[in-house]
Amino acid sequence: MDIGKITDFIEEAERLKTVTRTAKTSEGKTESTAEHSWRLALLACVVADEYSNLNMERVLTMCLIHDIGEIYEGDIPAIRQVDKVQKYEIELRAAKKIFSLLPEEKRNRLMEIWKEYNDCKTPEARLVKALDKAETILQHNQGKNPDDFDYGFNLYYGQEFFNDPNLKELRTYLDERTRDKILKENPEFKQADLVPVMDINI
Repeated sequence: MDIGKITDFIEEAERLKTVTRTAKTSEGKTESTAEHSWRLALLACVVADEYSNLNMERVLTMCLIHDIGEIYEGDIPAIRQVDKVQKYEIELRAAKKIFSLLPEEKRNRLMEIWKEYNDCKTPEARLVKALDKAETILQHNQGKNPDDFDYGFNLYYGQEFFNDPNLKELRTYLDERTRDKILKENPEFKQADLVPVMDINI
C-alpha cells in the first residue's frame, strides 16, 4: 500500500465533517455531509439482505463517496433550484481533485463509482439514489427544525427513485411520517391538503 497517499486522501476527506447541510439532528445540531453519508451507508447495510443480487460492496462505497463532490464548495440544498449541469461540473472537479491524492488504481475505481452514482443507470446506483432520498427525509422528520421548516418538500422529493416493492413500501412509510409531522405542526391542515403537487428530480 502507498500509505502516504492513502492517509493524504483520508486527511483531506476530513473536510466533509465540516460541510453542513440544511437538516438538523434530533438535538437541533446542524448535520454534516459526513454524518449524512455515514447514515446512508448504515441504511444500505441493514437492507442489504433484500438486495442479494446487487454488488453491495459497490453500494456501500457509493454511499460513502456519493457527496464527496461537496467537499470544497459545500452542499447545495435540494430545495434550491440550480443549474444541474453546473452543479455536476463543480462536484466533478472536486471529486477529481480529492481522488487525485490516491494511487492511480484506487483513484480510478472511486471515480468510476462516483460517476456511476451520478449517471444513475445501474441497479446499484438507483438503490443508493432512493436510499439517499430516504435518509434525507428521515432526517427531516426526525430533526429539531426551525418553525418555518418545509416538511411538505418531503412528499415530492425523489419519488421517481422508489421503484421496486421494498422501496415503494419504504416510501409509503416515509410519506405517512411526513404527513403526521405536518398535521401535528399544522392542525388546521387536512389529509387532502397534503397531496404532492410538484416533482423535483435531484
